[in-house]
Parts: sequence; C-alpha cells; structure tokens
Amino acid sequence: MNNNTKTENSQPAGAPLYIGYVLKRYPRFSETFVVNEILAHEREGLKIDIFALGPVEETHFQDGISQVRAPVTRLNNKQHKPEVLWQLVQTAFQELPDFAQKLAEAGCNVHELSQSIAIALEIKARGINHLHAHFGTQATTVARQAAIFAGITYTFTAHAKDIYFQYEQPVELDKKMRDSAAAVTVSDYNLAYLREQYGEDAAKAVRIYNGMDLRKFPYSEFGSRERHILAVGRLVVKKGFDVLLDALALLKKQNVPLRCTLVGGGLLEEELAAQIDALGIGDMVTMVGPMPQPDIIDMMKHANMVVAPCVISEDGDRDGLPTVLLESMALGTPVISTQVAGIPELVSDGLTGLCVPERNPQALADAMKRLLDDHDLCRTFSRNGRELIEREYDEDRNAAQLRRLFEQAVAGHTQGACS
Repeated sequence: MNNNTKTENSQPAGAPLYIGYVLKRYPRFSETFVVNEILAHEREGLKIDIFALGPVEETHFQDGISQVRAPVTRLNNKQHKPEVLWQLVQTAFQELPDFAQKLAEAGCNVHELSQSIAIALEIKARGINHLHAHFGTQATTVARQAAIFAGITYTFTAHAKDIYFQYEQPVELDKKMRDSAAAVTVSDYNLAYLREQYGEDAAKAVRIYNGMDLRKFPYSEFGSRERHILAVGRLVVKKGFDVLLDALALLKKQNVPLRCTLVGGGLLEEELAAQIDALGIGDMVTMVGPMPQPDIIDMMKHANMVVAPCVISEDGDRDGLPTVLLESMALGTPVISTQVAGIPELVSDGLTGLCVPERNPQALADAMKRLLDDHDLCRTFSRNGRELIEREYDEDRNAAQLRRLFEQAVAGHTQGACS
C-alpha cells in the first residue's frame, strides 16, 4: 500500500476522525462486541459509517442496536454484475487517484473487487479517513482493497475462526497484517499464535480485549439461587453443547437435582434435541431457541451458573473469548468453561471460575455439581469475576485504545502525504 500518495482524504491537523466500519453482516446477534465497540466510540463523539457486505439473516438482535447512530450502507449482490461493475470501474477511473495501477495489482475476486470500489468511492465522497474491519476474512479483504483504492489507512480485528479455521481459500492474514496500520486480536493466546505463525508480518499486531458496557450489566453479589444452569450460544460444534448434555446425563444418574436452559439457534438444533431424547434428560433440559438480550440478561442474573463448554472443532474453529462469559461475570454469576484458546485468560480456574479440559463430560459434570453445592465458592467467583471484568474488559477503556490506533494510523498517513 502506497502511504506516500497524497489524497483528498488526508486528515487536516486537529480535525475529528471519520471512521468506516466494514462488516460481513450487520447486525448479527452473536456479535455483541461490535455493537459495544461502536457505541463506546459514539459516546466519545467519533463519527462512524457502517458498510455491511451481506444481508441481515437473523431475527433477534441486541437491544443496543437501536442506540447506534451510525448510518448503514448495505452493499447488495448486484454489484458484481458486469454492467454494475463496469459503471463502478468507469467512475473509479475518474474519481480515484492511481486507480489503473491499483486495479492491476488487486488480488480479490470480482464480488469483493466491486464492493471495494463501491466503498472507496464512498470514502472519497464522504471524507472518511480510516477503515476498520472485524474478522480477517471477507470484511478485511474488502476493507484492505477499498483503503488501497482510496489511499487511506485501515486496521482490523481478528477474533478466532478467522485465525484458526481451515478455509478452502487462503485468508492471507500475513498480507493483511503487513499492509494494515495495526492488526488487533482479542486475547494474548491469539497474539502469541499470530506472532509464532507469521513472524515479522505480525509485528504490528496488538491485543485489545473485547469490552463490556458495564452500565448495562450491574453487579449483584451471589446469594441463594435456584439450581439453574444456563448455557447460551449458537448451536454449532465449537460451542460444545453436546458435551454439556453428556455431562448433565451423568448428573442425572447421580440424582443431582437441577434444571438447565439452552438458549440459541443454529445448525445443530435437531441433532441436540435428538441427543436430549436419547439421553433421557428432557425433564431437566429445555431448549428455548434465540432470545432477546434483555431476557437473556435477566436469566443470567438468577442462574446458579453459566456454562460455556467450548471445544476446538475438527476444522480448527474455536471460540476466542465468548461474550456470554463476559456478560455473566459482569453480572456476578459464576461461570464454567474450558481450556480453549484465550478462555483461561478470563476464566482462571479456581479464581474467577472453573476451567476444565475440553470434551470431558465427567470433568464438566464434577464442576457443575461443585458450584451447585458450594455457595461460598460461587460468591468468591462472583466477586473475583466482576473485579476482573472491571479491570480488563471495560468497553470505554478498551475502545479508547482502539481509537488511539486509528489516530496514530491517520496521523502517520497524513505526515507521509505531506512529506
């Protein structure tokens, strides 16, 4: 990326930042962290536009969606049609500096190319001076190329699947990290992996934890609660809910009284329902499908514990730091999770929760029984968990770190354009 090309989007000294967020889909129920981040930026007066590359596919969203002021530009699937792409290219030749050379060097497919040109033209028209993408796959591919076409900087956040999943087509994280002003990731585990795998290409990678708006999650010290186990997440392999069901079956054999609610929808819904029937635990487990976030929060407040039995799937996919754990710990509800990716940074075994080996139903069953029976331990985890969230996962503090990266990127680019 040529940072010495002077463009009309160079940032005047002292001017406020204008950031474009590039997302594969927006909004998405599972991506609470994106909404939290944008709201934190907007509380500090940052001007943001959102570019959504695909259509909305879900029916339930976080309540915070309604508070986001940033306008959303949706790039539809018609942009890769020959006549639409040709019009975009013709306009780009007229509007974007050095477009012919940059087009010749572009390394994305036709669909991503058309979206990149469309966003680059909007960057120039609106005066956006930096792009940030979430996930190092399609969103960053498009953000990178749009930034190149428009002559501005970009950053991106890599989470988990985009780092570890074995995609058919190369993700090219090395190139994206190398070209970006900074690459953010959400755990020390991820950061160590990127540096080990990519060496000097990951030199600009930094760790910023996903944050919580703590005002939405007021702490309640653990008291006497119903023996209710709550599990929340998409019904996909990496969430490990099949392991949870096996563990619950073990507890039923021991005649341990409890009830469990599984919240979420996904590809494994029928398979998990069949497993519940086969294990004979339908009297203690209820699958309720997706729920609005306020209802989930209310359930968390009253649950004995929240369990996230995450696993690494055969294709390498895994959770980074599940948002449900952050939310539960912020509220003061004890958590149990597994030793996967960056989770032990959050759920420190015996200190902020219980962290068991993945795919181990017996260890998970023992941990759940322990918290069902030991309210003193639950109170300890409740206090320690909230303290950790306040110290490391406050959204306003973490979003401020991200804004500093934006500011440094734009300032460095402006200096290069003026030299």
